[in-house]
Amino acid sequence: MESIFHEKQEGSLCAQHCLNNLLQGEYFSPVELSSIAHQLDEEERMRMAEGGVTSEDYRTFLQQPSGNMDDSGFFSIQVISNALKVWGLELILFNSPEYQRLRIDPINERSFICNYKEHWFTVRKLGKQWFNLNSLLTGPELISDTYLALFLAQLQQEGYSIFVVKGDLPDCEADQLLQMVRVQQMHRPKLIGEELAQLKEQRVQKTDLERVLEANDGSGMLDADEEDLQRALALSRQEIDLEDEEADLRRAIQLSMQGPSRNICQDIPQTSGTHLTSEELRKRREAYFEKQQQQEQQDPPGHPREKPNTSSGALDSDLGDAMSEEDMLQAAVTMSLETVRSNFKTEGKK
Repeated sequence: MESIFHEKQEGSLCAQHCLNNLLQGEYFSPVELSSIAHQLDEEERMRMAEGGVTSEDYRTFLQQPSGNMDDSGFFSIQVISNALKVWGLELILFNSPEYQRLRIDPINERSFICNYKEHWFTVRKLGKQWFNLNSLLTGPELISDTYLALFLAQLQQEGYSIFVVKGDLPDCEADQLLQMVRVQQMHRPKLIGEELAQLKEQRVQKTDLERVLEANDGSGMLDADEEDLQRALALSRQEIDLEDEEADLRRAIQLSMQGPSRNICQDIPQTSGTHLTSEELRKRREAYFEKQQQQEQQDPPGHPREKPNTSSGALDSDLGDAMSEEDMLQAAVTMSLETVRSNFKTEGKK
């Protein structure tokens, strides 16, 4: 592919690119093609003058712009045809009745020139393979033999005029090299406009990414550091609270194991998940003694009666036999904690 000469589009000089890609070299310049166009204009003027320089048609012709070239760089088919005559080459319209009667398979030709409106490009055989040398492409496009006829038919449907180039093309390096080897094309070339649009989009995306990265290097990083600091402070407060609770629990266990100094309300079991206050314990104790008095009134005289037991064991069995030792210990620890905290508050006031 590197050996193939391929001029890319510059301005509106597609006719120049078409001829040079066909001949595989820088054979024509805009100045040379302009000279051919001026020569054609002069020949047309002389023919019109034969009808009289004072005629209306002649004056109208002089007022009209050139039909062979314009300031944008466009050149007519007459300019291209005259340029090829220098090399002994001739153009024949592909879909003309004269050419169609020849019934020539397109793959047996050597090259084609295609035109739509003001755009020209070459399709040429180099070695044993066909290539689309459109100057609007980023590079030569490989065309298989089976696809060539379909490609030309598609161009005709799109409104292109196709010309067959007859004659011997000048020798070129690419044709000699591709006679010996065949090339493969993994990726088809893109249109130059598509490539430029893609590059522009990539530059925009890169710029947006750089802005995001710059923003993250500033306030974004500060936000992340602030979040880490808040998490560290929260963990520190949790550790301090845990140490305080463990210290209170150790003091409570020490008080609960003192035995005689323990308040009787510490032996009262708790209901599941509920801490009993001193007032609630007092009411339950009153209810217990009232129940004992009612039993004494109901018992007949002389009937032996057990002495009510106000010990912690009897009170526990009456208020809740289902309480476990763990619940009893929890009740004791809770009441001890309340006592310790009340003592701390009293000492603090003093």
